[in-house]
Amino acid sequence: MDDFKSLSRIVNTDFEIEDITSETLLRERLVEAFAYLLDNDISKMMNILYRTDVNEEKLKGLLISNSNLPSAEVIADAYISRQKEKVETRKKYSR
Repeated sequence: MDDFKSLSRIVNTDFEIEDITSETLLRERLVEAFAYLLDNDISKMMNILYRTDVNEEKLKGLLISNSNLPSAEVIADAYISRQKEKVETRKKYSR
């Protein structure tokens, strides 16, 4: 299975995002989702990030160093990066 399909499947465990055909579109939808969560349900967002194992200290550093970007973009990128690490790890150990 290709990496994008694996990434999409993992993301769908936290978010119901359908009809995603590219990583760019996936990122856009995740930015929207995290922007919504930041404004409306911060505890749910924190729970997702905790379950995904996004490093809290690393995320804080990213938010500070990328203060010119919307927080939702930085968080979405950190989330995607972590999920990609999971895909690579699973691929490595499934051989």
